[in-house]
Amino acid sequence: MKNAQRLACASGFALLAVLGCNRPKAVHSVAKAAPIDVPGGTLTLSFTRKVQGPVELSLDGVRIPVTQTAKGGKTLKVTGIASGRHRYFVQSNRDAFGPDQGELEMSDAHGVYYVLFSQRFEGVLYGKTEPTPTSEGLPGVSAILK
Repeated sequence: MKNAQRLACASGFALLAVLGCNRPKAVHSVAKAAPIDVPGGTLTLSFTRKVQGPVELSLDGVRIPVTQTAKGGKTLKVTGIASGRHRYFVQSNRDAFGPDQGELEMSDAHGVYYVLFSQRFEGVLYGKTEPTPTSEGLPGVSAILK
């Protein structure tokens, strides 16, 4: 009787191992080309999940005010960026991004489109978040989360 139980147990473990090894893996990939033609001077950040916000954006070390429609969105569109090389940084108390910073090369002819991994993340466990100081902004640059 003990040999039959051992055989049943061993075959059960073997079945679980086979089923566990054959399950499909989730694949996250970045789009190779922009699904839309991005106009010059525009940075479009597309998130993999809806971002609740508020979102803070820094461009070349200067905080840009981000306006938000409804309760968040999946796209952050920044317009009015001068041509040349720029560094950006995106952060939020309720969401985590990957990558949250990077460099971009802007031209007058074509804009830049990036896909960022986004995940729900509550940065403040107790109480309320501290209010952030108002953003300085850059002349002619505007950002909207929709």
